[in-house]
Amino acid sequence: MDRQVAGTGLTLGRGAIEWLLDGDPAIRWQACRDLLAAPERTIGRERRRVGAEGWGARLLARQSADGRWAGGRSSDDGLYHPKWISTTYTMLLLRDLGLSPADRRARKACALLLDRGIQRDGGVIYDWKGGSETCVTGMVLSILAYFEHDDPRIHALADHLLDRQMPDGGWNCQRSRGATHASVHTTISVLEGLRSYELHRPRKVRAVRAAQRCGREFLLAHRLYRSHRTGEIIKPVFLEFAFPPRWHYDVLRALDHFQAVRAPQDERLADAIEVVRRARQADGRWKLDHAYRGKVYFAMERVGRPSRWNTLRALRVLRWWEA
Repeated sequence: MDRQVAGTGLTLGRGAIEWLLDGDPAIRWQACRDLLAAPERTIGRERRRVGAEGWGARLLARQSADGRWAGGRSSDDGLYHPKWISTTYTMLLLRDLGLSPADRRARKACALLLDRGIQRDGGVIYDWKGGSETCVTGMVLSILAYFEHDDPRIHALADHLLDRQMPDGGWNCQRSRGATHASVHTTISVLEGLRSYELHRPRKVRAVRAAQRCGREFLLAHRLYRSHRTGEIIKPVFLEFAFPPRWHYDVLRALDHFQAVRAPQDERLADAIEVVRRARQADGRWKLDHAYRGKVYFAMERVGRPSRWNTLRALRVLRWWEA
């Protein structure tokens, strides 16, 4: 018997929805919240399991006593490199899994990321000389805000990002090297960071919201994946869905941000929505299109096989669009 996605005309075969619910706690609690409109107690029960079993527990077990992942002899080792097992990228993944913001192990890592990364200009950089890096600052802000790290310096990160916004509305980590057009990669990381900051550690709320609106308008001007001048696809890889996305941009990641903020249903998103619909397989699931090269502690899913992460994210995007 088919099962309907709450609030839409979308249906999943019983096998597909049970397949999601048979997954890791990180998948289950989000499917209960985003697709099934389950009771809060059910959602909370499943979410609490993220830090105790499955992928979340496996990642937390690799944390060193000083709070880092992949740390070496130097106190700065493992903060951003190696990819993707460093502290920054592990914390991004724990954020996406939905680990409790109150988890003391995660908060210990937050203190390290801020103490070792913040620069005089209010931005963040690790492991190399030079000015702050906008993309990294956006990612770290999203981590610190999500885990409700209690440090007034977090406001400096948000101010830094507001100051680095470009005239076209987006952000580019290469601006200091002469870039005059924003980058979709940097822009999505900054948007996620500012959104997390707005929700958990807000200050200058009007300015932060206005910056996000301008950043989303930059993406909309490109219909999420096309040149605003020629209409051509910017990069074919933007139409392939990877999880975890790391610092990379793709259409599904962008749409997942739009649904998360409950953005207006702009017609310039319609092309990207069709990209997601066409990627659905005959069994109602989405596959993992590719993974970014680098070290991992373990593979959550296999490239070319059905992906619970992509299925979950695609369905909640379509639920938002069709509601």
